[in-house]
Amino acid sequence: MRLRLPKDRPGRISAKLLVWCSIATIAGFSAVCGSMMFDMRRGEQALALRSMENLATTIDSDISRNVELYDLSLRNVASNMIEPELAGVSKRLLNLILFDHAATAKHYGAIQVFDAAGNLIHDSATYDPKPENRADEDYFTVHRDNPNAGLFIGRPGLHRGAYAIALSRRITGKDGAFLGVVAGSLRFSYFHDLFERLSLAPDDIISVIRRDGVVIMRTPFDLDVIGRDLSQRAGVKRILSESSGSLEASGAVDQIERLFVWRDSSHPLVVIVGKSWTDIFAIWRRQALRVGGIMLALIAFVAGATMMLAREIKRRGRAEDKLAELAITDALTGLRNRRKFDQVIEQEWLRAQRRQEPLALLMIDADHFKTYNDMFGHQAGDQVLVRIATSIAGAVERAGDCAARYGGEEFAVLLPGLSADAAFAIGESIRTNVEMLSADKWATTVSVGVASVVPNESLQPAHLIEAADKALYEAKSRGRNQSVATPRGHLSRVA
Repeated sequence: MRLRLPKDRPGRISAKLLVWCSIATIAGFSAVCGSMMFDMRRGEQALALRSMENLATTIDSDISRNVELYDLSLRNVASNMIEPELAGVSKRLLNLILFDHAATAKHYGAIQVFDAAGNLIHDSATYDPKPENRADEDYFTVHRDNPNAGLFIGRPGLHRGAYAIALSRRITGKDGAFLGVVAGSLRFSYFHDLFERLSLAPDDIISVIRRDGVVIMRTPFDLDVIGRDLSQRAGVKRILSESSGSLEASGAVDQIERLFVWRDSSHPLVVIVGKSWTDIFAIWRRQALRVGGIMLALIAFVAGATMMLAREIKRRGRAEDKLAELAITDALTGLRNRRKFDQVIEQEWLRAQRRQEPLALLMIDADHFKTYNDMFGHQAGDQVLVRIATSIAGAVERAGDCAARYGGEEFAVLLPGLSADAAFAIGESIRTNVEMLSADKWATTVSVGVASVVPNESLQPAHLIEAADKALYEAKSRGRNQSVATPRGHLSRVA
């Protein structure tokens, strides 16, 4: 009968605890790392948003300044055309009065003046313009039909052989009558020069649209997109309805998911800057991959080290359990040794005293063992002791029972909770099993002493051992190979 040793002794580091601690550590570091990477991601997005806002503001300011400068020239022409003093002025002098030097800048087209019928009457590029009629142009009809149109920016197209957008104003008489239109153009070369100075990623886009959703200019430049009406797209509707802001949407041309930022102005043009999420998070993605790789390497190292330590702890634990088992086990018989028996009887005695339950003890001794040992040798004697121990272990099956080699050829079996009669029955079972083996000349019989008592303060474990020992000697004196129980009340009288 072997007692089980506790798997986790006090003071021993548990392999499972080590594994769970490592998992918690890995999870904690992963959570911290993930939080940092998430904050870095939000930081990259915020940085990109600020950069795009600054870019949109810069482009809007440049375009607005140039449009305003050209508009001043248009206003000057429109106001001078209604002055009566200019009626008799020569064409050369009239051109000098009407058209200032701003109209001759690099990216500005010639300013033209059309009368109420749409006929060209003045041109900043020549003193004698060729006959033209622009009554069917959109800018002419707009000003003719709407006195409050103000500065009108027409659809992009060809103007005098160059792609440009038309800018025009109404000429209104002092009596409010429609006298004609003054028109000029802003060439696409202005936008190309402006955008070429910027350092843009391949998927970055910059669009300039009118308030009605018509695309005026775009980079990367695509002539098929210029002039397209995007007013029905949900994102463009929001852009036209809010003075400034940002949104996430797919591109109208390439369907790439981008972050769009726009900055409106008092002029009828809106600048939109778009940057793909791939470019926004490019640096962050590289950092995330590098940090993630380092974290995976650390996790693999910690996991590997944990598994090695866990195996070492288990191996050491098994070694300690084996040493502990050996320390309380008789090497020959496999039963508990005398040291362990003394510990168990003290523990069971206190438990039985608390519960007021009986505690029984069997003292078993091999008959004529010394004579047998002298006749057949020590090895044969050891075999006999092993067979007796096997018989004892087979009869003692309860978890709380303790079978031990008490010394030499003597054995002790502690039976908690059993009365003298029950303990006597077990003793007889052991003696009978050994007797069956004694039919062979290589075996011997045993004598059994039985004692049982309900412990109290006046008794000690030694009294129980003494009583069982006396019963054993009584069995020996009666001829051996028999069991003898201590008479009832004997231990009480001893106390």
